[in-house]
Amino acid sequence: MIGRLTTEEVNRKLLHGLAVLLPICIFYCPAALGFDRLFMSFAIFSLLLFSVLIEILRLNSISFGKWFFAVFGSMLRKEEKIRLTGATYILGGSLICSIFSLHSDFAAVASFLSLTLFILGDAAAALTGKAVGRIRVGEKTLEGAMGCFILCVIIAGLIFPNLPYFVNYWGGISHGWKY
Repeated sequence: MIGRLTTEEVNRKLLHGLAVLLPICIFYCPAALGFDRLFMSFAIFSLLLFSVLIEILRLNSISFGKWFFAVFGSMLRKEEKIRLTGATYILGGSLICSIFSLHSDFAAVASFLSLTLFILGDAAAALTGKAVGRIRVGEKTLEGAMGCFILCVIIAGLIFPNLPYFVNYWGGISHGWKY
């Protein structure tokens, strides 16, 4: 453990790696698998409904709640034991982004970029803030915010411009915005 960084927090943030599959699917799956973006929106909507069902069961069924906490309890934050989990919020945000992506190729690129930065930036902020955070800003740390910012700049500036098809639709900062 470094600072206040626990194994549970690291495991929780490793799940963000899986969550990055959501923006990847919103952007790449329609073309790669030969279906339209509306199908992805319905798929994510189905995942969100399933997640909400699980949330309702775990919060209202004692036996299901015990099983859920036995399996996933170590990854839950204190407030998530009585409220919705972060996974449900990520699915909700993914649904909103998938609906935006229906508008145009540029909207799909913007959804892909923003959702990816949200998911990975949040993980970087939490890990950095808990590991080395000292300067408090409310309940968060300046170091966590800087960790998020630095990772997002690296991803947006170095990784995204090199992804297949991404720049074809986005064009990059030097090419101006394409609508």
